[in-house]
Amino acid sequence: MHARPVRAAGNARAVTPGDPGFGVYIHWPFCAQKCPYCDFNSHVRFGGWDEPRYLAAYKRELDHVAALIGDKRARTVSSIFFGGGTPSLMKPETVGAILDHIAALWPVDPNAEITLEANPGSVEAARFAGYRTAGVNRVSIGVQSLRDADLKRLGRIHSVEEAKAAIGIATRTFDRVSFDLIYARPEQTLDGWREELTEAIAMAAGHLSLYQLTIEPETRFADLYAKGRLVIPAAEAAHDLYELTQELTQSAGLAQYEISNHARPGEESRHNLLYWRYGAYAGVGPGAHGRIETSAAHLATQTERSPERWLASVEQHGHGIVDTEDLTPAARADEMLLMGLRLGEGVDLDRLAAVGGLTPSAAKLADLAAQGLIEHATQATGGVDLSPEPEPSPEPWDEIRACVGPGLSPASPVPARHRPSLGRIRATTEGRFILNRLVLELSASFVPADRASPR
Repeated sequence: MHARPVRAAGNARAVTPGDPGFGVYIHWPFCAQKCPYCDFNSHVRFGGWDEPRYLAAYKRELDHVAALIGDKRARTVSSIFFGGGTPSLMKPETVGAILDHIAALWPVDPNAEITLEANPGSVEAARFAGYRTAGVNRVSIGVQSLRDADLKRLGRIHSVEEAKAAIGIATRTFDRVSFDLIYARPEQTLDGWREELTEAIAMAAGHLSLYQLTIEPETRFADLYAKGRLVIPAAEAAHDLYELTQELTQSAGLAQYEISNHARPGEESRHNLLYWRYGAYAGVGPGAHGRIETSAAHLATQTERSPERWLASVEQHGHGIVDTEDLTPAARADEMLLMGLRLGEGVDLDRLAAVGGLTPSAAKLADLAAQGLIEHATQATGGVDLSPEPEPSPEPWDEIRACVGPGLSPASPVPARHRPSLGRIRATTEGRFILNRLVLELSASFVPADRASPR
């Protein structure tokens, strides 16, 4: 598949199992219409936008983030993701110019995954060909439903016919294509979802994102739900729809590698895996979040959400970052746990210890395993060991930790070479339904990694 050449990685640090890689996220904030369920940072501007001016701002903010990170040769870009908003409203030339600028700042892996999100209403064959020429090699299409009545309920402006045409154009243009569907919609039945998902699987190129409808604060759906004018399936019905989703995708060879994402082997979203495996990434554009490593700190960054204020800030200061936090080892451990438990592969406790110097207590792991909420998975085979492990006798350090709560951690992580492997844990199907509770309980049980019992 043709794409513009990118800079070779040279002698930059390679991606390894213990290093999820380094990515760049570009947030394009504009949409043709705001969907009533969406809480993403998306904005409608009927008068349009000054695209050359925004392009110049993206370049300046990329320059600023690169300067923050320092030593540009120390990281190789393994993935780039254009999210939104609706990035397919950008001109292909704008996308190409941003990719060229990224390649001028960091070495880019020749096999880097470069994804662009698209909405069916903005898909044209010539436009997609332009994105491919610019360097995009994967697209993700926001279809959301294969039923016209439900598309209207969801506030989508495309039709099922347009969605199918967009998928067809994408699969003829790109080697890697994904599309999204939302389920647990109002009035949705098991039989109806079975028919719709079966139809979607037949069209899928290798990846599907299947999201349960949730009511997010400060959305139009939240207002309707609060007034009783929007009814979604009850928890038990939503659970049944989730189980059916797993049954149909698994039987079609689309493994559930993350709570809402299904793929054939090798078709997983590498950029999203970077997030879930807690890798570093630059976040650029209005409302973008980033996790970057400098020579002295691990920083969480967030930019101004308003496109106009972000643009003015970049033009005045060189960036639109409004919040920067130096993450402590304990905070990084919390984040890694939250992200990693979304994955089918789970969390590598040895890497968790390396990142934060902490690991969940053996007693808490055994308790949650006994409740059927987590599994102890072997790294080599993916096999599951549910046998509880004994908790070591408490010592004064543990009692002090119990008093002060989570967050107390050694000054630096414990080198993995000085202790046996701690193994890997993952959430069960039932555990994924209460993921936030799992993370809170595991985090509250954190002990220094050098005092943990190996599996």
